Amino acid sequence: MQIRNSVKAIIIKEEKILLTKNRDHEGDFYLCPGGGQEHGETFHETLLRECMEEIGNKVEIGELSHIREYIGKNHEHSAIDVNVHQVEYYFACQLYETERMSFHPSNPDQHQIGIEWIPVNDLLQYRLYPKELRKYIIRHLNGEKTPIYLGDVN
Repeated sequence: MQIRNSVKAIIIKEEKILLTKNRDHEGDFYLCPGGGQEHGETFHETLLRECMEEIGNKVEIGELSHIREYIGKNHEHSAIDVNVHQVEYYFACQLYETERMSFHPSNPDQHQIGIEWIPVNDLLQYRLYPKELRKYIIRHLNGEKTPIYLGDVN
């Protein structure tokens, strides 16, 4: 078993966050755009590629906001994620202003069915993974200090 790195974008504009909308047997769920680092890629290269694949837009990458570990055997989906250990790096990002605001993903994830702007203050009403991230995004938008390392959370 290997530990997998994943790099994610937190894109907030006008108090809304851009998320991929996904669907599984439990219903709709949301994720920050991004994904797995490939051999030979830097985090920034991974994030730029993944954003083009999932949202169809270029992003400007800012500061590292959060690091989250996911050790599957410790969480609600342990039956299928028992061998998963992933470290996710969340960066504050912005869409390039010159980019069209229409989104055409070039290679969406298997469960991805769309892209949505969700009001940040409504995040607790949505099934966003990791769930713990919701409160930190809300706190950050409200000017509160938040931790970078979130631990093994879901």
